[in-house]
Amino acid sequence: MKVSLKNWLIPLLFTLGGALVGLAYYYFVGCATGSCAITSNPINSMLYMGLMGWLLSGVFSGGCAGGCSL
Repeated sequence: MKVSLKNWLIPLLFTLGGALVGLAYYYFVGCATGSCAITSNPINSMLYMGLMGWLLSGVFSGGCAGGCSL
């Protein structure tokens, strides 16, 4: 059970962190005119940055340390 939880902990934290960064980006930078597809809506900004955080978590996770046959 601990191995399964550990495998999902890093991607979950990166996804939540990315969503928070997206919300902060919307709040502080944003798009006043509404013509920006990502930054004109806080939900879009949070979803996009959460996805980027999830993808970035693959870089920092151990992957298949110890024995991969790639």
